[in-house]
Amino acid sequence: MDEIAFPGRARRSDMRRRFLPVLPALTLVVMLGPVIAGLYGTVLPAFGHLPAAGLSGPTLDPWRALFDWPGIGRAVALSVTVGMGATVTALTLVMLLTAGWSGTRAFKALERLLSPLLSVPHAAAAFGLAFLIAPSGWIARATSPWLTGWDRPPDLLIVQDGWGLSMMAGLIIKEVPFLLLMTLAALGQSDASRAALVSQSLGYGRVTGWLKAVFPRVYRQIRLPVYVTLAYAMSVVDVALILGPNTPAPLSVQIVRWMSDPEIAARLVGAAGALLQLGLVVAALLVWWMGERVVARLGCLWVESGARGRLDRPVAAVGLGGGALSAAAVLLGLAVLTVWSFAAYWGFPDVLPDGLTFANWERHLRGVVAAATDTVLIASPVVAVAVVLTIGCLEAEYRHGLTLSQRGMWLLYLPLLIPQVAFLPGFQIFLLNMGADTGHLPVMVAHLVFVLPYVFLSLADPFRAWDARVGTVAAALGASPNRVLWGVRLPMLLRPVLTAMAVGIAVSVGQYLPTLLIGGGRVATLTTEAVALSSGGDRRAIGVFGLIQTAAALVPFALALAIPAIVWRNRKGLRHG
Repeated sequence: MDEIAFPGRARRSDMRRRFLPVLPALTLVVMLGPVIAGLYGTVLPAFGHLPAAGLSGPTLDPWRALFDWPGIGRAVALSVTVGMGATVTALTLVMLLTAGWSGTRAFKALERLLSPLLSVPHAAAAFGLAFLIAPSGWIARATSPWLTGWDRPPDLLIVQDGWGLSMMAGLIIKEVPFLLLMTLAALGQSDASRAALVSQSLGYGRVTGWLKAVFPRVYRQIRLPVYVTLAYAMSVVDVALILGPNTPAPLSVQIVRWMSDPEIAARLVGAAGALLQLGLVVAALLVWWMGERVVARLGCLWVESGARGRLDRPVAAVGLGGGALSAAAVLLGLAVLTVWSFAAYWGFPDVLPDGLTFANWERHLRGVVAAATDTVLIASPVVAVAVVLTIGCLEAEYRHGLTLSQRGMWLLYLPLLIPQVAFLPGFQIFLLNMGADTGHLPVMVAHLVFVLPYVFLSLADPFRAWDARVGTVAAALGASPNRVLWGVRLPMLLRPVLTAMAVGIAVSVGQYLPTLLIGGGRVATLTTEAVALSSGGDRRAIGVFGLIQTAAALVPFALALAIPAIVWRNRKGLRHG
């Protein structure tokens, strides 16, 4: 009867029913299409085939030039050691922290402290750390001259040291909050509390019992985030530019330099380097995978030994100290960025400047506004598309009984596992051949590749945990599936949706390499401008841009907390999503 009376509405409803199951496939195309096109565009130039420049392959000349570069051995070693070292250290600290303190007041306080720090962009955290540990940094100022005897900055290479230690530290302080949040999410799915309680009732120490009974279950849940951390730490560019060594630079930085060279031959070498970086990440993941088997075997022997744990207290103290140190490094780094942004004359070894001034902000206001405008213009539509696709996929999953398999999880994480330098140069060449290499739209497409997985991961669990009985009641009262979604489900999930949007904005704000390469240097965001300032050494300018960059990532999280509290102020059950 309705179809006869309202044929247009019936056709639209039928179209929506047909379109919804297609959304997961469309989402995969949007997310993985640029990755596949980018890898294709990287492989061909790596073997000398670049028709746009009149070159036809295959040839191994780019590879010969790559391995003839004097710094290749050191660059590869830096990528591997920094990536492995940062991942192992961050994972160890998080596991010890969780094992020794989960459920305690200290853990809850540290959890509240670390969680907001996840949104701080890597570049801002790296700048803050550099301003803390540099020879003329805040730590040296606070301890001079009464402790160190220094009345001028010492001639020490701390930031951008040849071993990559400062770069490793910058990655650790950012990856600890990420892995901690992933671990907290996994604890709820692994019956951790009961397992830990049983182990302690059998006489095991708190840390030993947790590592033996809970850690295997938790690690199974966070394996993919750990892989992402390893891949990212091995191939990061912005943190390497700020904290990493220069002579030679890590391989990822050198690849960007080759790809930015006007000489075609250098770009071919850069493409070969990009494939080498991809190979290094794959090899490191295989080594890590084999290491998991070794650790699992050793762990079984440890469990069979029946050791109850004599060193639980000092081990737990190490975990708490490491977590607190990571949080303090980020917070103090943001504080010193703030001080530098308002600093007048600031001589060494004064702990604070002689005065505060708005002159720095006035001098850089025009540049900040322009960069912030581009940042918002890119992030807003990207996050909107990511949220729409994510809600569509999750709703299709709910209505049609679809489930995300382990293979689907791997596809979701794939853009985060493949190094950006491995496919973004190729995607740049692909867009160039398509005549679509200018403007903001290509940059938005590149950002969406990285924003979409994080938005999906942020929203998936709350969406699936929603009580479906509420929808059943609404349907019994005559509500259509679409009305249940828009009128019941999404309003009840307002906070998770806004939180997912905030996560997406933070990811987009922090994107450096996609903006630099795909934008061709013509799109200036807060991140690209801040990193560009690192070569000039103007700490006041860096403080201004770093602070605004951090605010651009943090403010959406504050709104995600405030808006539901205001909208649902008369609905106590809805305030917390």
